[in-house]
Amino acid sequence: MEEKENCQAVNHYQITIQGNLDSNWSQWLDNMSVISPANYDITILSGEIADQPKLRGILNKLWDLNLSIISVIKLKD
Repeated sequence: MEEKENCQAVNHYQITIQGNLDSNWSQWLDNMSVISPANYDITILSGEIADQPKLRGILNKLWDLNLSIISVIKLKD
């Protein structure tokens, strides 16, 4: 009998928040890319998130920092 491999697709997300974070926050935010465009009061986080609990964890960290979330977008692969 063949065993099916438990494959879980990793999803790519882009999270936009109000305010500026520098790239030093990347590791604390599960190694998401942290970009703060010049002359804008936003930060764009992007990267792979394995599952919904991981996404919730990142959103909770942003909540703990009292940051306003503008958008959460699941990007197509």
